[in-house]
Amino acid sequence: MEKFRGNYRINSTRLQNWDYSWNGRYFITINTACREYFFGQVTNRIMQLSSIGKLAHRFWHEIPNHFPHVYLDAFVVMPNHIHGIVILDDPYNKSWNYPYQPGDGKSDRDQNNSTNTLSSNLTPGQKRFQNQGRNTISSIIGSYKSVVTRHARKSNPDFGWQPRFWDNIIRDKKSYQRIRRYIINNPKNWHSDCFFR
Repeated sequence: MEKFRGNYRINSTRLQNWDYSWNGRYFITINTACREYFFGQVTNRIMQLSSIGKLAHRFWHEIPNHFPHVYLDAFVVMPNHIHGIVILDDPYNKSWNYPYQPGDGKSDRDQNNSTNTLSSNLTPGQKRFQNQGRNTISSIIGSYKSVVTRHARKSNPDFGWQPRFWDNIIRDKKSYQRIRRYIINNPKNWHSDCFFR
């Protein structure tokens, strides 16, 4: 493990050569703390939302109201996690299918700013560690988790999320269709799901 300011820190699960403000489709999974069933139960292969589950559902659909150029696709609240597809589509931003050589450490902003030589030598992951920035997947998910936590703890002070979240950058139509199908069918397949306990 690497140290930061004399303390060990957990390495990021994010791709180091990827800027999470770039346009693309992102498959997001967020678990509750200890995978507790805060969000309800699956009964007869249908998800029955608890009051906290309803908050998780409501606030997810409010994300585009607070972040420009963010769109939502398939989404499901499960007893102890949520799955959703978040789409970043900023016409002034970089897309994953733009020419980009992994490891070159340069974003569009760096390439257009020759005075920022120190910054251009950093990978997107190193820049992210210094400042995650606005309108990134991390800032979007962080805001979502925060608002759900604030409201959920009014009825259950023990509510919490796992510290991190999982993301998968969706790079092709086949993956997109498979992931979308998985999300939609998650309640039907709950008893064989890896998060079932």
